[in-house]
Amino acid sequence: MNRQELISQVVVTAQQMRDIEERMFAAGMPVAALMEKVAGLITRHIQVLIQVLVQQLSPIRNIVVLIGPGHNGADALVVARELFLHGYEVGIYCPFSNLKELTSQHLQYAQSLGIPYHQSIDAVENCDLLIDGLFGFGLERNLGDAIIASDIDTINAWSKPVISIDLPSGLHTDTGEVLGTAIRATHTLCLGLWKLGLLQDKALEYVGKAELIDFGIPWADVENVLERSSKIHRITRKIALSTLPLPRPPVTHKYKEGHLLLICGSRRYAGGAILTGLGARASGVGMLSIAVPESLKSLLVAQLPEALIIGCPETETGAISQLELPANTRLDSFSAIACGPGLTIDAAAIIEQVLASTDPLVIDADGLNILANMETTLGTGAIDILKKRQAASVITPHTGEFKRLFPDIPDATNHRIEALREAAKQSGAIVLLKGARTAIANSDGNVWIVPESTPALARGGSGDVLTGLLGGLLAQGVNKDVAIAQIVATAAWWHAQAGILAAQERTELGVDAYTLTQYLLPVIGNRRNTN
Repeated sequence: MNRQELISQVVVTAQQMRDIEERMFAAGMPVAALMEKVAGLITRHIQVLIQVLVQQLSPIRNIVVLIGPGHNGADALVVARELFLHGYEVGIYCPFSNLKELTSQHLQYAQSLGIPYHQSIDAVENCDLLIDGLFGFGLERNLGDAIIASDIDTINAWSKPVISIDLPSGLHTDTGEVLGTAIRATHTLCLGLWKLGLLQDKALEYVGKAELIDFGIPWADVENVLERSSKIHRITRKIALSTLPLPRPPVTHKYKEGHLLLICGSRRYAGGAILTGLGARASGVGMLSIAVPESLKSLLVAQLPEALIIGCPETETGAISQLELPANTRLDSFSAIACGPGLTIDAAAIIEQVLASTDPLVIDADGLNILANMETTLGTGAIDILKKRQAASVITPHTGEFKRLFPDIPDATNHRIEALREAAKQSGAIVLLKGARTAIANSDGNVWIVPESTPALARGGSGDVLTGLLGGLLAQGVNKDVAIAQIVATAAWWHAQAGILAAQERTELGVDAYTLTQYLLPVIGNRRNTN
């Protein structure tokens, strides 16, 4: 794997970025020289963006660069200077009086060139484009009632295109939290390495389209800092497609390519079983068995004729009451089990049975609800139950389910990555926390984040498709040299990309869960874009 691909996967915290930069400076890299290099790259990228904006909007005649007191402000001043020297009409807005020495020097030189300098936000209202260099990574204080907070709110009210350098000013680098207020950028040019805050759900409405400006950080410096802690990975298309489809030898048969047992559906939620089955079908799993209430058997046969449909006894409410497998078939003979969608909580006995199995297991939806209730029904909580399992466990909660499963872990809404890591560590399970930026953690504390998705997936049944897809990949991966956490991350990426592709062709409103299943295979069929 080349350096560029490695860099594209890395996600860092503010402290890790500081440590990496300090290694560069300690090795002799002059701060001023690095600043010139980075600003040059930013300038060239902004020039390309301006051409795109000109095609989409009215002409860009007047650019205002927002200057902060630190080195992010100095970067922005160099960008302002370079754009000015390339013939753009540029102005500077800086509401701060106390600037770092290097920032002050760049401001002095910019003024000597005749670049207009303003300290009142009202003076720059007529600009066509803003470049945000107010705060870089590492901002932790709440902007509160400061004058700059009012100015940021004013800028947001203008609804003009804004290009933020590194992060939109006002966002916490690690959590993505809005520190009182924040710039709503249309584009964010992240410098050097991806910052964790840019991949947090709370930050997304402020980030716009995010791109990485790789300014040549030596990989040895990155490795040296990251080896001290668990890593956070950004799942790239190239990495995901490197394992999709999962490799098969020339001579094989269906059971060598994984046998997945799905346990799902009820009389009330028949669709959940169908959608889960269609997700599993797309995974390419060698053999698919689906256990459903007897009353759903004919419906599932019609939708998935290649699958072995197992009709099971059902309760008065139409849930599976007992798992009745075919003769001479043991529960531990399957490569993997995925269960939960559409089961209802009346199928608690089934979840208890699969939790006691030695199969790799995916639990979703009602399976998670039943698992969360076991503290009351069995006197044993989810953490202890999962920890005692002898095989891999994968759970796929959304934030509400996460809170019920792990009530003693801090709020996953505000401390998403920390909560996710703690849940995986305590339970020993691989935890997939759903969201606009789905994140996955294993018990070692390593995290994978899906870097893009679409609100089109906020539809009933989308999660059922993911459960089937994930279960199918897991069943295939058991006998292959692919880490389970990587399989889970790849499934989440694949699911998100199918939603994105479907939304592009059908619009966001046109992506129901069944439609989503039709776009899973086109994602891996088209390998032209591997960035």
